[in-house]
Order: sequence, then C-alpha cells, then structure tokens
Amino acid sequence: MDYIKLIDKYYSESPELRNVLLTHSRQVADRALAIVDAHPEWTEKGLVDRQFVEEAAMLHDIGIIFCNAPKIYCNGKHKYIEHGYLGAELLRKEGFPKHALVAERHTGTGITVEQIDREDLPIPERDYCPQSLEEKIICYADKFYSKSHLGEEVSLDKIKYNIWKYGHEAFVRWQELVLLCG
Repeated sequence: MDYIKLIDKYYSESPELRNVLLTHSRQVADRALAIVDAHPEWTEKGLVDRQFVEEAAMLHDIGIIFCNAPKIYCNGKHKYIEHGYLGAELLRKEGFPKHALVAERHTGTGITVEQIDREDLPIPERDYCPQSLEEKIICYADKFYSKSHLGEEVSLDKIKYNIWKYGHEAFVRWQELVLLCG
C-alpha cells in the first residue's frame, strides 16, 4: 500500500491540511513503530504486523478533511468528533477494511455506546474502542501529538488531564494502554 498516494488523492487540493496530516501522522507512526520495536516478541508471535502499524498510523486521521476545524485548515461540514468513522468509511471504500478499524477506533481512548448516548455524540451508535494490539498501539501513540501544535510532544500530565475530562472509564482505558505500551 502506498499511503502517500492515498493521502494525495484526497488532500492534494489542501496543501496546508496535507502538511498537518502528514506531520502529525508521521509523529504517531514513529512512536508506534518504536513501541513495536521495543517488543519484538509481538512480531515474532504474529501479534503485530510492523508494516501495517506504519500504514495505519499514517492513515488514522485521514477523515479530518471532512470536518470543520479551521485552526488546522479543515474546512469540511462535519464535527471533528466524526473524523474517525468518516475516515473509516473512506478507507473501506478504498479497499482497506483493517486500516479502517484503526481510523474508527483511535479517538480518545475509544468511545463506547454509552458515551455516545450520554454525550449525544453525532456518530453512528456502536463501540469505537480499540480491540487489536495494533489498534491499541496507534491509539496510545496518537495521544502524544496534537495537530494544532505540530512538532511538540504532549506531556503525560496533559494527556492524563485531557483524558480525565471524558470520565473514569476513559481514564481506566488510558491506564491499560500505558501498561501495554508505555
């Protein structure tokens, strides 16, 4: 798979947004790959496909082009919370169903059906929590990099604060990701 070619297919008309997406995604991919490399037993046991982790990390935010977030050059009509499932729909249409699951399940520490109901989120009602080891690695790595502050790493304290705002369940999922990947 040529993820740059796929990104260019949708982002060639928006060079600023393309730069945001590529910069952020490269940071996430590099961190995710470092986690994979620190656990060679995962690849040896067939639990993780290193190439897939890189591809999926580079594409996890492909749906931001459909969202309205002017500070990062997103001029779409959807709310930002929708970028995961919208990116998943795009990736499925392009023939990448496994990559689509990463896009769909990387937001926060995952989004539950109960959270969708409780917060009246504008996304289809289903579970969006990372399931596979690869999904969890990318979800974890993503929390360290913001698209609005490119090049900067988010501190653990800031990550914890950001996640705690979404409640105890989200924080427990974060702690599980830290134990797995940290």
